Amino acid sequence: MTDAENLVRLGAFLGIGVLLLAAEAAWPRRATAASRRQRWPANIGLVVVDTLLLRLLLGAGAVGVAYWAQADGIGLLQALAWPAWIEFGFALLALDLLIYAQHRLMHALPPLWRLHRVHHSDPGFDVTTALRFHPLEILLSMGLKMGAVAVLGAPVWAVVCFEALLNATSMFNHANLDLSLRTDRWLRRVVVTPDMHRVHHSIHRDETDSNFGFNLPWWDHLFGSYRAQPREGHDSMRIGLEAFPRPGGLLRLVAQPLQRGDGG
Repeated sequence: MTDAENLVRLGAFLGIGVLLLAAEAAWPRRATAASRRQRWPANIGLVVVDTLLLRLLLGAGAVGVAYWAQADGIGLLQALAWPAWIEFGFALLALDLLIYAQHRLMHALPPLWRLHRVHHSDPGFDVTTALRFHPLEILLSMGLKMGAVAVLGAPVWAVVCFEALLNATSMFNHANLDLSLRTDRWLRRVVVTPDMHRVHHSIHRDETDSNFGFNLPWWDHLFGSYRAQPREGHDSMRIGLEAFPRPGGLLRLVAQPLQRGDGG
């Protein structure tokens, strides 16, 4: 199962990533505002560091906790013993709500915002932006998921699928991809689209503090954080943080939480 989990996640990450990069090149939504040569090495470097640290410090992560909970009968769903398909769906929804809540906290609490602003300081917006997270944020996020999986007693395959979906949808909603208005309108009923999430990367803080969902758009509607469009329009809106106008190299991004700026 561990080998299968690794294949599912790696296949989803590489396959969808390559397809989205090709789609961005063929149908770009916006002109590239910042050089890929400056941005991509640091963004890709961060995901490499993040992945190595996760494996080194947390091992199998949330999936490993799901194995343990299933083997020892730990957690809410293990006690309730619902039909497998209900447990699967419930676990996916609960974990997605958790990620939404975590995302809001990363914006609301200054120490957490200092970590999360590494993601928002990217002056561009494309598939590689989905990889741009500070290692400490990634470790905190995985620790939170591990705790939630233990409390839920989430099925192993539900956790595997959730992790794969989170990677895939994060790359999709950060893509510089030109979708028709009609397509975007229909898609954002069930998934966060690039146009919806781009608002979240606006240089204006009130727009940054909206559209927190990664997978499902429903939580933003339910909890009043949904914003349909940026005030300046998608073609003219500014991306990033005024305090960090340049992309920054890998070491600079790792050290960025120690810097002052942007009101965080």
